[in-house]
Amino acid sequence: MIPLRLHFFLLTIVAALIAGRSPQTAAQLQETGQRRGHGSVVVIDVRGAIGVGTSYFIQQSLAEAKRRDARLLIMQLDTPGGLVSATREIIQGILASPVPVAVYVAPSGARAASAGTYISYAAHFAAMAPGTHLGAATPIQMGTPGTPSPLPSPSDKEKSKPGEGSAMERKVVNDAVSYLRSMAELRGRNAEWAEKAVREAATLTSSEALKERVVDVVATDVGDLLEQLDGRIFRASDGEQKLAVRNALVVPIEAGWRTRLLTTITDPNVAFILLMIGVYGIIFEFWSPGLTGPGIVGGVALIVALAALSALPISYAGMALLALGLGLMIAEAVAPGFGILGLGGSVAFALGAVFLFDPDGADIDFAVAWPVVISATLTSALLLVGLLGYLMRSRSAKVVTGSEEMIGLVGRVVSWKSEPSGEGEGRVAVHGEMWSARATVPLAAGQSVTVVERNGLVLTVAPVNQRR
Repeated sequence: MIPLRLHFFLLTIVAALIAGRSPQTAAQLQETGQRRGHGSVVVIDVRGAIGVGTSYFIQQSLAEAKRRDARLLIMQLDTPGGLVSATREIIQGILASPVPVAVYVAPSGARAASAGTYISYAAHFAAMAPGTHLGAATPIQMGTPGTPSPLPSPSDKEKSKPGEGSAMERKVVNDAVSYLRSMAELRGRNAEWAEKAVREAATLTSSEALKERVVDVVATDVGDLLEQLDGRIFRASDGEQKLAVRNALVVPIEAGWRTRLLTTITDPNVAFILLMIGVYGIIFEFWSPGLTGPGIVGGVALIVALAALSALPISYAGMALLALGLGLMIAEAVAPGFGILGLGGSVAFALGAVFLFDPDGADIDFAVAWPVVISATLTSALLLVGLLGYLMRSRSAKVVTGSEEMIGLVGRVVSWKSEPSGEGEGRVAVHGEMWSARATVPLAAGQSVTVVERNGLVLTVAPVNQRR
């Protein structure tokens, strides 16, 4: 009689063969069972500025953790801040997730500044590694890119008179305070310090954050974190639950190619460069039809750039300045003057690149880098004013080859026979050659004539002092 365990194993092999898959070993079956919910913990690594790619990666990771029925998702975080829209999407995903989320600021030396503080407060569990810090959650309002305007502290707000100061700045700060306090109350964390982090850009080290009840634990690594979190109570959508993650299977999830692609193309510098490549390609395809190369490259780059810009906080004033600058530089190339149009176009283009992105959409210095702005401005001036101007002048230059070469040349009548009507024909010497010619006016031998048309081997000529 076949033992029950062996019978089950044989059925598993048959089912695998019918499904077209190779049979799994016992170890693989055990791991599969763990990944489907028997003690698995998903770990993701989030580094750098919070952007569209980061939001996509976290949303996909939350969905994967739900699919695996994982007991916990650990987000290892190290960020200086990022886009406001992406941060809010991440927080909404965490709050709606059926799988509890633990934000772990790690490794040592990492930080959870600005947007990272909001995400930490929204998580079911907040943890930090020794030698890390978080805070500085003040929204940035910039009069010009790279120049933050000071935001009012409580004392400044009391001193300000009605109608004075920036009402918009106070509105943004108060909104951020309410948002962070609401999450602090939801997770039972220090709401007073949350307000200080927004109004005064306060920061805390890991030990200070634990003392101030901003984070739940300070852990040296993921294993230590799981040990300390095991048995803790958290609030889920269906009520309070107890976390059981001791000796759980840790399943790391790496960012896929889509995440890396989104992160790359939504970088302000990359998006701006793609936009310029697209514009240049389309312009040169219009001025030199048939090349196809510039048109194809420009079209693809322009579509990718527009897709990236649609996900970024752009300024329409910056876009308008870019378009004006390109238009003025093209006008300088088409109708060259004293360089005023080209100079004005370069200035408008540079200002448009500086103001292309709306700083209110991010809590970090979110703009095109100055080296990229300067390089793009010089390149645009060189390509549009220089190269395009050269192409325009080449088009209007006199043809020096082919049948059109004869048009406009001056020759001498060798012999001529006129008709009573005034028309006549004869032979003329042009360009060191003898040609048959005809004219609509009387001519005489030895008279200088200009070639106005060529029809095969016959020239149409006119006196040099007469326009046809």
